[in-house]
Amino acid sequence: MAENRQDSELTTARRRSTVRSLLRLWPYARAVRGRLLVSVSAATLAMLSTLAVPVVLGRIVDGPLAAHDLDALWPPVGLLLLLGLVEAALFYTRRVVLSRPLGRLEAAMRADLYARLQRLPVSFHDRWGSGQMLSRATTDMNAMRIFLAFPLVFLVVNSVTLLAGAVLMFAQDWRLALILLLPAAPLLVLTRRFVSEFSVTARLAQDQNGDLATVVEESVLGIRVLKSFGRHRSMAEHFRAQSHRLRRTELSKAHQLAKLWAVIVGLPEIALGCALAVGAYLVAHDELSAGTLVAFLSTALALRWPVESIGWLLAYANEAATATDRFFEVIDEPEPADPAATTTATTATTAAATTAATAAAGAPGTPDGIRFTGVRFRYPDAPDDTPDLLAGIDLHVRSGETMALVGATGSGKTTLTALLPRLYEATGGRITLDGRDIAELPRQELRELVAVAFEEPTLFSATVRENVLMGAPGADDRQLAAALATAQAGFVERLPDGVETEVGEQGLSLSGGQRQRLALARAVVGDPPFLVLDDPLSALDVHTEALVERALREVLGSTTALVVAHRPSTVLLADRVAVLADGRIEAVGTHQELLRDCPRYRELMSGEAAPAPERPFVLEEGSAR
Repeated sequence: MAENRQDSELTTARRRSTVRSLLRLWPYARAVRGRLLVSVSAATLAMLSTLAVPVVLGRIVDGPLAAHDLDALWPPVGLLLLLGLVEAALFYTRRVVLSRPLGRLEAAMRADLYARLQRLPVSFHDRWGSGQMLSRATTDMNAMRIFLAFPLVFLVVNSVTLLAGAVLMFAQDWRLALILLLPAAPLLVLTRRFVSEFSVTARLAQDQNGDLATVVEESVLGIRVLKSFGRHRSMAEHFRAQSHRLRRTELSKAHQLAKLWAVIVGLPEIALGCALAVGAYLVAHDELSAGTLVAFLSTALALRWPVESIGWLLAYANEAATATDRFFEVIDEPEPADPAATTTATTATTAAATTAATAAAGAPGTPDGIRFTGVRFRYPDAPDDTPDLLAGIDLHVRSGETMALVGATGSGKTTLTALLPRLYEATGGRITLDGRDIAELPRQELRELVAVAFEEPTLFSATVRENVLMGAPGADDRQLAAALATAQAGFVERLPDGVETEVGEQGLSLSGGQRQRLALARAVVGDPPFLVLDDPLSALDVHTEALVERALREVLGSTTALVVAHRPSTVLLADRVAVLADGRIEAVGTHQELLRDCPRYRELMSGEAAPAPERPFVLEEGSAR
């Protein structure tokens, strides 16, 4: 998938315009447009003052030197000194005036990128490696800032300088100026070809840099696995292969730039040599003064930097353009619609379509629990010829009830629970909480109503307190202590700084059971009205599991909960059990009822295939508990 995406991105890079890509930075650069104008103006004046030096030199040669008048020499020498000081002051101004505002601009862009990453759905993050996002937030941001600070300024300044220099050389001697302008046409053709080829290579290098960052991150986070299985050498080989690919691409960039630079430097030097020979001939035949020739050659030499820098500036402009494209690939990614941003009123058509469902589910806001009605789901990247993972889920978890969800591995249990907080968007059907359609709830409100404890507990590089209170930022110390007690997380008291102890990246300084208990505490700390637990006790020992189950019963008695279960001990926490198979709810009933009448449930609980019942069985929701 990553290779296909990369091929698509390279195809886009071939078609895109560098200028159009860079113009997308304008909404951010607008905030510093005044500083940019000052910087460009200062640099332009500095370069024009450099062009004034050859004019003064020509006057010195044809004036005081030709006349052997030393007294007349000092004023133009003083003028040269003044021009040097002015140039230095202007270049200092150019650099100082932009440094701080561009730092703020980079921080603003990075903040926007991070905010968008937080708002994008989980399906987006499933498709992208974390290293790619990391490289966009660091390397690409730096490339865009440096472009605005230096290459952008000098692309403008050097263009003005070359134009002014050409006018000055034609004023000095049009014949020599024409000789120097002869390489212009081939340089334009070669530069255009370079821009087209270099943009593709630059994009490839940036993508490969992101892939390399992903390898490093995965290796660091998975270092225990690599060492346990002795795979550090094979991962090192993988890293080396990725590094060599990036190295080859960077060398290709260097070769492309070197070829362009050789032409950019070589052709003007040849033209300058020809101009010098012709100029010397004209001076020898009294058709040109020595001072004019000195002024002309000095002007040509002053224009060497603007000419030679073209290749480097265009290369950096292309890298900044591809960095901009990569930045806006994330910014342009559409967010799922959030009802908070739309009107709460519904159209007559929508009202008519949902009247029957609302009547069945109860009026919005009434204690009706959780309802799944005809819910379907398939992952966006699933092949077209595969069936939906969830093919029409109908399930009612009554208000105040705990429902256990069981099913074979890969049946879609975790996916179903992820639909409740809208980590994924259902592709069909309707889910309601106390009669309110979750698709019409603002995400902020929805996620305050629904708390989740995932099977894979994720902790952050923060204190125990900060990790647990992510579930309810406004919770006080009493609620924190109660949540830790429910999760049987007494080990926290034995940590060096108690709840203020930093748990480290991914919480890897703790055991799997400790991480799982903190994740459970995070889910229950805010006394949520709806609770989703995805096999929350899988990493606990038998003794701790029994203690947590006992404490959980009190919490589950005051909430509506959906619990993914794989073991009978977890199932016994629930009032009823739903069996998920083939994308649908096959049966709903109590643990004992399903053991007696549902062969698939018996098989899931015992791990052994059960004989088929003598009669067909479908246990309805309304059956006796």
